[in-house]
Amino acid sequence: MKKKLASVLLCAVMAASMLTGCGNSGDAAATTPATDSKTDAATTEAVETTAAADGSVYYLNFKPEVDEVWQKLAKEYTEETGVPVKVVTAASGTYEQTLMSEIANTEAPTLFQINGPIGYKNWKDYCADLKDTDLYSWLMDKSLAITGEDGGVYGIPYVVEGYGIIYNDAIMQKYFALDGAKAASMDEINNFAKLKEVVEDMQARKDELGIEGVFASTSLTPGEDWRWQTHLANIPVYYEYKDKGITDTDNLEFTYSDNFKNIFDLYINNSCTAPGLLGSKSVDDSMAEFALGQVAMVQNGNWAWGQISGVDGNTVKAEDVKFLPIYTGVEGEENQGLCTGTENFFCINKEASAEDQAASIAFVEWLFSSETGKAAVTNDLGFIAPFDTFTDAEKPTDPLAQEVLRYMADSSKTSVSWNFTSFPSQQFKDDFGAALLEYASGSIDWDSVKQTVVDRWAAEKAAIAAN
Repeated sequence: MKKKLASVLLCAVMAASMLTGCGNSGDAAATTPATDSKTDAATTEAVETTAAADGSVYYLNFKPEVDEVWQKLAKEYTEETGVPVKVVTAASGTYEQTLMSEIANTEAPTLFQINGPIGYKNWKDYCADLKDTDLYSWLMDKSLAITGEDGGVYGIPYVVEGYGIIYNDAIMQKYFALDGAKAASMDEINNFAKLKEVVEDMQARKDELGIEGVFASTSLTPGEDWRWQTHLANIPVYYEYKDKGITDTDNLEFTYSDNFKNIFDLYINNSCTAPGLLGSKSVDDSMAEFALGQVAMVQNGNWAWGQISGVDGNTVKAEDVKFLPIYTGVEGEENQGLCTGTENFFCINKEASAEDQAASIAFVEWLFSSETGKAAVTNDLGFIAPFDTFTDAEKPTDPLAQEVLRYMADSSKTSVSWNFTSFPSQQFKDDFGAALLEYASGSIDWDSVKQTVVDRWAAEKAAIAAN
């Protein structure tokens, strides 16, 4: 156990990837009671139920914004089944560090999450095999699961999410009605050139529109910059990977650096907050600015609906909350959809007792199969769940989730896949974010940012390989 922990700590320090927004397990014997060919299904189910009832659950949650929902679910499950469920939520940007600390405790998390293949490399010694669970059998697209070379299933995605530029359609319609507007409808805004033209005109006429700026604050406080060093950075990486026909690389060339710069400059130069002040802004600040109608646009994902609707004094109507793809000036982007995928994979700690593992699996399966659990998943957590246990009537109804579903159903749009799970480490992303803050404040030029990205990517990938 100590050797395993030492190994995973070293690996995580060098290569830990932050989970976002925005989400493994170990051997089958630990998750499903052993049976022989003479044991019938009823006996197996009885053994599993007994094991689950004798265990307890400790879930280490990643997203602070949904902590209240998880606490409520834990209480409801315990009241219904008698099985104790503890939920601990890591502070924003600290999940890997918290997991490293908690996994070493006597009472370690029994249920945790990783962000994809890189996360699995860090935590594979603690991941139980889930291939024989109902949860895996319910997964509509089993290719999304994290698998090992042995064929085992070590991480199961529990939500599909999408992100882009969220806009307030009421403000946009007000702009389109102005004399000399650069577009007559959102349908015309399908590339970066048109987006830039519209945004800059809106910023010049912000008083007429009754807003403080087009974009909400570009949060660059350390730990609050994941929308840029992870989510926005995904787009140039996506296109570079696409050109090269790869899914990972030891040496990122950042060939679409100028495209990243295009949209980043548009954000910081057409905002309600001056570029030099962005280092003091948080994600909550930017979402509040949008919710209060102070700005027309903000980059974030469908998970942000709770932040928008929950702001006191919120003035944005649900029917006016829409998504626009993040255009950066890449050829052919007129057909680009939202950035859609997942980096949220449930894992069961195989070092936990068999009873606790069974209890943890039972809790997650209850979440995605019971009426109470599915209602919470859809209405409170706002998940677009990838399981066939959900009927059409049980899918999310919040405006941003509906927008993700709309884009996914549009055959003329190609979703941008989530490639940031291949980013080498949290340290790489922190360094990238720090460079973006220096750039926004005028301390360094863009070439320095690009060099930071290229150098730190190579260094962190080399560190992983050396380990």
